[in-house]
Amino acid sequence: MLVGSSIRRVAILGGQRIPFARSMGAYAEAGNQEMLTVTLQALVDRYNLRGERLGDVGAGAVLKHSRDFNLTRECVLDSGLAPETPAFDLQRACGTSLDTAIVLGLKIATGQIDSAIAAGVDSASDVPIVHPEAYRRLLLRSARGKTLARKIGPWFGLRPGHFKPVLPQVVEPRTGLSMGQSCETMSRTWQIPRAEQDQIALDSHRKAVAAYDEGFYDDLVDEFRGLKQDDNIRRQTSLEQLARLKPAFDPQGSLTAGNSTPMTDGAAAVLLASESWAKTRGLPVLAYLTYGKYAAIDFVDQEGLLMAPAYAVPRMLADAQLQLQDFDFYEIHEAFAAQLLCTLKAWESAEFCRERLRLSEPLGAIDRSRLNVKGGSVAIGHPFAATGARILATLAKLLAQKGRGRGLISICTAGGMGVTAILER
Repeated sequence: MLVGSSIRRVAILGGQRIPFARSMGAYAEAGNQEMLTVTLQALVDRYNLRGERLGDVGAGAVLKHSRDFNLTRECVLDSGLAPETPAFDLQRACGTSLDTAIVLGLKIATGQIDSAIAAGVDSASDVPIVHPEAYRRLLLRSARGKTLARKIGPWFGLRPGHFKPVLPQVVEPRTGLSMGQSCETMSRTWQIPRAEQDQIALDSHRKAVAAYDEGFYDDLVDEFRGLKQDDNIRRQTSLEQLARLKPAFDPQGSLTAGNSTPMTDGAAAVLLASESWAKTRGLPVLAYLTYGKYAAIDFVDQEGLLMAPAYAVPRMLADAQLQLQDFDFYEIHEAFAAQLLCTLKAWESAEFCRERLRLSEPLGAIDRSRLNVKGGSVAIGHPFAATGARILATLAKLLAQKGRGRGLISICTAGGMGVTAILER
């Protein structure tokens, strides 16, 4: 914190994103840099920021090539912002862009900067493919050689298997389980029925369809590579169709391709500022970012991989002196419908709240009619690092339309972590 500075409110002025696309589809040839650049350009154009020097820009990607070591800065240089605008990369798995917004919000709140963009991007199509470790070490030993003999020597150890490429895997190194496999375990622990998961999925699609039809996303989503809407949204799906899908991670499980998020490509960005900066530019404030909280759990020995938000939210509520029911909107990331339901059930459980959260009473239930009202990740898709910025922009607009209120954001991440936030107007 800057010496002598006073805490300022962190304003959310708006957001922009490209449609989210199922991997290996419309954006199969688009990399992270292109998607993030066009998203920043759209935000710059919408808010007349061309040539402006912002205080900072933060963004990140989970699936990232080594060529993108300075990804955000490179994108800023092509965004239309002044080249004097600094930028940095941050990565906290699925919480990346929400975390970035919290970090930048703290800079604004303490007076270090007056304006910022928080963003995220991910491509599950243009993924980094690397050499096997043995071949990589062979190349490095050869490069370190000081004589011709030492440079050539390592190549006599070359084997056919050295040429087999290594593809990225979305698995936990400490358990060897994919996120879906881990969530299956959670679903069994919390006894989450398949029918409830399918209902969450159906609701997600129906709400997203309705939101597009009513024009809610018209000023939030920019066309890119022929797509005008998120292409995972299903207009004609039904509970009967969802029920016919086979389990995706366990033959005896309940998670399917229908009630889980798809592998997705996309990018999203949010404009943050101090109130004075917004006022001088005539930009209305949609909402304020007022609280943020993180949590991590021991997912190897004690807890389900994606349960960290169940711990982060009550700690944040304590900071804000609020109850779980004190919100007009709940934006809970649907990594899997089962994950969302596990979290809600944990908050309703007297035993969990007493034994794990050290609370005298359960947090209780939420009003489901206020949950992911414009569609969630199961329908819209989930480019890992972009989801937080998508949710921030959606929730800020909801609060602006309502004219007042409060919204809760909860995102689970790989590594047994959770990122949560509160928006108010």
